Amino acid sequence: MKFRIDHVNLNVTDMDKSLAFYEKALGLKLVRKNDAKDGSFVLAFITDDAGLFNIELTWLRDKEGRYELGDNETHIAFRPDDYDAAHELHSQMGVICYENASMGLYFIEDPDGYWLEICPVR
Repeated sequence: MKFRIDHVNLNVTDMDKSLAFYEKALGLKLVRKNDAKDGSFVLAFITDDAGLFNIELTWLRDKEGRYELGDNETHIAFRPDDYDAAHELHSQMGVICYENASMGLYFIEDPDGYWLEICPVR
């Protein structure tokens, strides 16, 4: 029996704001969006150009306030084709929340506080 990774879920408080962030900051595109008939939730699946793995953004109507992310040690890592251009974009957006110069990587923070690692080009 074999498995492949399909998607990871992030809960969001503002779907439009999150979709705009992921498109601008990481170039991710919307694959599909599912709205509950009763309006209780919205699911949006986004992916990169390869399309092999999705991030599922979930908005819940009845959720009040921000999500509790604990120590925020769990993250998703991205490897840009142009690290310097990515760093410049993220600097201009004001979303860099941590840099590790010795490892040559940094983290950006999405609108809900999730940290996303930006890895150097191999």
